Amino acid sequence: MTTSSMRRWPRFRFLARFFLDDFVLPTRRLILLALAGCPLAAAGYLLGWGYAAFWIVNGLLVIASVIDLATLPRRRELIASRELPEQIDLGRALSVCVRLENRSGQTVWYELLDDLPLSFERLEPLAGALPPGTITVRYETRARERGTYTWSHLYLRYRGNIGLWQKQAKLSCEQSVKVYPDLSAVRGYLNSLQESLIVDGRKVMRRARSGSEFHAIRDYVPDDDPRHINWSASARTRRLMTNQYRPEQGKVVTILLDCGRMMGVELDGRTKLDLSLEAALTLAAVALRQGDQVALLAFSHEIKVYVPPGRGLAHLHTLLEAVFDLQSDFVESNPLQALEYLHRQQKRRSLMVLFSDMENYLLEDQLAAYLWRIRRSHLLLLLSLADPLLHAWNRAETTSSRLAYIKALAQRFQLDRKAFQQNMIGAGIQVLDVPADQLTLAVVNRYLEIKAREAL
Repeated sequence: MTTSSMRRWPRFRFLARFFLDDFVLPTRRLILLALAGCPLAAAGYLLGWGYAAFWIVNGLLVIASVIDLATLPRRRELIASRELPEQIDLGRALSVCVRLENRSGQTVWYELLDDLPLSFERLEPLAGALPPGTITVRYETRARERGTYTWSHLYLRYRGNIGLWQKQAKLSCEQSVKVYPDLSAVRGYLNSLQESLIVDGRKVMRRARSGSEFHAIRDYVPDDDPRHINWSASARTRRLMTNQYRPEQGKVVTILLDCGRMMGVELDGRTKLDLSLEAALTLAAVALRQGDQVALLAFSHEIKVYVPPGRGLAHLHTLLEAVFDLQSDFVESNPLQALEYLHRQQKRRSLMVLFSDMENYLLEDQLAAYLWRIRRSHLLLLLSLADPLLHAWNRAETTSSRLAYIKALAQRFQLDRKAFQQNMIGAGIQVLDVPADQLTLAVVNRYLEIKAREAL
């Protein structure tokens, strides 16, 4: 917009306010009555009444319109307010409550449309009767992207009993909503009894008892190690009691989130960054509950967010507030820069969990050599989401030479991914290339396995 147009535009702002906020519109009933009057006026002209029929029909419409406009409530007699939660989860149903108050003393019929942000599902206008007093209207919508969004106005149209004209009003009702990642898995871990099922399941429980730090005394069960029986507690309670041990707490888990171009690819309507972020927050919740410290670094071609190590479930809220609005950038990510930055910031040995794409691991020439060097001071875990398209082409039938060529390329890509995994595993670097629906479970179980082996 040029400087001259910016000077001229305020002079015409009243037109936008008039047509969008304060304009009076004809209803369908008025249009139908006007169309119905056309045959009556034509019949009167054929019967020799001249323009008398025309003026009678239109005069009645004008009189009815004047009465209708005069009896319509004033805009200040209609008050609207909206109730929204401060935060919602991505993809979850959001119930919005709109409160309408009619102070005019007469019933009006309304159409209500909310000013939804573009990333929310669009809805049809809400319609109904508004008697004197207060009513509550509810509707549901869903958010398709994370971030902070502002709901500015409510658009209201209303008509009276005659229903020939309707007024429209733009009601200011500004509110902000934070759209967080889907935290259902995190809440599942935090709301479980004592410890989550993945932690206290039979398979993980047997590993957890190999820890060296005393945790609690509980009843002896047949699968327990007899060497851990607490004879003093057994004598006091007159039943066998055993010591429960857990891995040493206070370790550092560092989460690295890739926000580059490849993480913006969608899998079943959700981006890789969304899936990785949910898995990372779940891992953070489990690690914090295990007594470890968690740090987080988000990067693309530059460092976007860095949260130093912290402990306690209160630190989970700090992590969430720092990363809930992260978006993927349309640039190639630079994991080397992120690892070098983290190596300067954090000298203490930690478990570094890198959420990225396998293509970034394969295309970055210097990444493998740097990972080999950094593994001496940190334990590395590389994560990637498996490409469902490659699996589909690998299972495709070769009915033509074109399909055979595509299948051969898909198998070559799969072999490259497996070769990278084997090279990293041989160097002591763990790599997981798992489907999207198994990412959270895989990373949590691998973390618990590392804790049980006391590899940190």
